[in-house]
Amino acid sequence: MRYPIWFLRIVVFLLLFGFTVRNTETVTLRYYFGYEWQAPLVLIILLFFALGIAIGAASCLGKLFRQRREIASYRKKYHIDD
Repeated sequence: MRYPIWFLRIVVFLLLFGFTVRNTETVTLRYYFGYEWQAPLVLIILLFFALGIAIGAASCLGKLFRQRREIASYRKKYHIDD
């Protein structure tokens, strides 16, 4: 099972690497008040992808901490030890 996973990882890496090589043009992002930012397209896509992951992970933290408190209270109530 280990070899198909490594093969899949290599294929995904090569696809992403090919995407990176093909999209090196500089693009301009225009913001309010005349602010502009120029960067390679791949860098901008990677930045917004990472930002989306960070926002998604942060949105799950509240639920995660609430579940941990609930589990701790159940363990305390029923005297369950790990």
